[in-house]
This record gives sequence, C-alpha cells and structure tokens, in this order.
Amino acid sequence: MTMRNLSILGATGSIGKNTLQVVARFPDRFNIKALAAGNNVRLLADQIQQFDPDLAVVISKDRADALKKRLEPGCRTEILFGDAGYRAAAVHPDVDMVVSAIVGAAGLQPTLSAISAGKHIALANKETLVMAGDIVMQQAAARNVSILPVDSEHSAIFQCLSGNRKKDFQKILLTASGGPFRNLPQDQFAAVTPEKALAHPTWNMGRKISIDSATLMNKGLEVIEAKHLFGVSCGQIEVVIHPESIVHSMVAYVDGTVMAQMGTPDMKGAIACALSWPERLPLDMPVPDFAGLGALTFARPDMEKFPCLAHAYAACETGGTLPCVLNAANEVAVAAFLNQAIAFVQIPEIIFQTMEAHQVVHTPEINDILDADQWARKTAENLINLFQEKMDQ
Repeated sequence: MTMRNLSILGATGSIGKNTLQVVARFPDRFNIKALAAGNNVRLLADQIQQFDPDLAVVISKDRADALKKRLEPGCRTEILFGDAGYRAAAVHPDVDMVVSAIVGAAGLQPTLSAISAGKHIALANKETLVMAGDIVMQQAAARNVSILPVDSEHSAIFQCLSGNRKKDFQKILLTASGGPFRNLPQDQFAAVTPEKALAHPTWNMGRKISIDSATLMNKGLEVIEAKHLFGVSCGQIEVVIHPESIVHSMVAYVDGTVMAQMGTPDMKGAIACALSWPERLPLDMPVPDFAGLGALTFARPDMEKFPCLAHAYAACETGGTLPCVLNAANEVAVAAFLNQAIAFVQIPEIIFQTMEAHQVVHTPEINDILDADQWARKTAENLINLFQEKMDQ
C-alpha cells in the first residue's frame, strides 16, 4: 500500500480521535495534511504538534486566534477558520482521502467540496447522505470518487457485499444495540434525563449521536444512509436489535444465505477498513470471546416505543427533501433536550410535526436541500417555543 495523504474533518470528535490513533500506528501508510475541528483548540493544538499538518481549521476567528496562542513559535501549520477554511481542508491538493466526520448537517458542504475536487471519502457523517443522498452519490459517480463507510454497521454491510453479485442480493439486516432504554417501560420515558440518555451501554460516542441512539433515530438515519450508499430500497433494509453489538450488520442473499460481519465493538476496525481497503491493517484487536458470550440475541425494534425509527422509515420512503427535514428537526430537538428545554418524549413529537408541515420537493437541487434544512430548523424551534409556553402556563 502506498502512502495515503488524509484530511480529517471533525478531528477532535470521537471518529477523528480514533482515526488519528490508527494513523499514529501506521506512520508508513498515512500522512495528515489537514485537520478541521470546531471549538476544541486545546486538543487540536496537541494534534497539530503530533501530526504536523499543512493546515488546521476551527469554527471562528476568535477560536483561530486562541489556537495560534497554543502553538509553539515557528509552527508551520496554517490556521484557517469558518466555511472557507473547511473547504480548504476538504480540497487540499495533496490529499487522497477526506475523512468526513463533522457531526450533523455541517458536514454536507465540505464533503460535497471534497467530492468535486475528486477526493475519495471515508464517510462517518451520515447526515451527508440523509440530506442529499441522490446528489452526493451522483456527483461521486461522475467524478469516479469512492465513498467508503466508516459507521460500523455500514462498514459491515460493505464487507458482506464485497465479492458478491448485486443481482443475488435480497436484503440488509441492520443491527442496533437498542440503546440505554431498550428494556425501560415506555411509561417511564417522560422522566428520562440527558444524563441517563447519554449513558450508552456499548459504544463511547459524542453527545448528539448518543441521544440519537437512545431514541433509535441514529438507526433511522442509518437506514436512509444505507439506501443511498448501497443503492437499495427502504423495504430491503430491516433493523434488528442486537444488544451484544458483536454482529455489526448482515446481508441476506436470494439463496437464503446470510453473511455477517462480526468483531469487538471498537470504531477503529471500521475506520481502518475504510482507510486501507482492500487491505486490512494488523490492529491487534481481540477476536470476540464467543464461548464467554454464550449467546447472541436478536429482536425486532418496537416502533411504537421508539417512534423516531418509524419517522425515519417514512422519510426514507417519501424521499426528496423530507429526509433533510427529518434530520434538521432532530438536530434542533436533540439540542433542546440536552439543554433541558424539552422532555425526551417531545423529541419525536417535534420531528413528526415538522415533517407534517413540510411541502416536499421530490427532485431537489442542492439549494432546495439547504432551504429545507433552514426551514425545518426554524419550524422545529417554533414548536419548541410553543411547548415551553404551554409548560409555563
């Protein structure tokens, strides 16, 4: 394998940090050219010192000034900020692959910029495909850009599909841990606090994705992502609850064969797969202790108990701008819940009402997507304000 030059969008988040751990283990295979973060200048400064990128990006000028103060005199890394900075990181001329790991809708435009520049994508930002999957996949195909999944579930599906004929495919079995409230009675959901929702039983993730896991919205977003990534219909994607998180996902074929990709729940496996495919890196990760586990269990998701998953399937079936609206309303509702402005059970209510109020554009251009995103955010914020007014009365 030749040296691969990387740009990491979302360097200080969970995926970014795990990616840099993989890179640090294989300095003869990977070189960091650009690092983009948000506000965490302390960690980004440490990453700059360790990996010596050509440029680094933060969200604003004041954060850029704070970052410069943390760097050693004579540091060669150029410090940029804002949208122009993120685009520069995405299109760096020496970069072969962009790791798209910015959380939420903010990842869409930099990822599109990277694709336009012909960069291969290691995709951890599922919102890119949720919001604009048709546009993204068409642009990638037109520029001969590979999009390799970093989500453990989509990496598993990718591996299970590899080497098999598309015409033999039957369906995807997308596994989910079930989150922290899998066994919690639905009548206790009203008392769920952000602290309880952030306590994921298996994975160590960021705050937003942890709440999405608790509502099962994360799995709903992954259904939409899988539709676009693998060119299948929503009806060919079945969600299966698998609390042990050993089977990362499965693919069923027309002869009844089911192929599963299994491993210990550690994101570095999926990250390394995307960075090095078709090679596999010796990560020294332990093989699951199957005898010790004793059993692997599976169950159907309860969509009445977790309506966010049902909303995502509905958006997936309708398509157009509705998945973008679903995503935007969810981001606003999750932020409000984390700020204790709304209750846990109001997250799916806000999403549903926002979707119901939207006039879908069925074959959107990118401006239609961006407009729908902004409309949904304002609509969801107005709904949250109405909820708060009712609580105050």
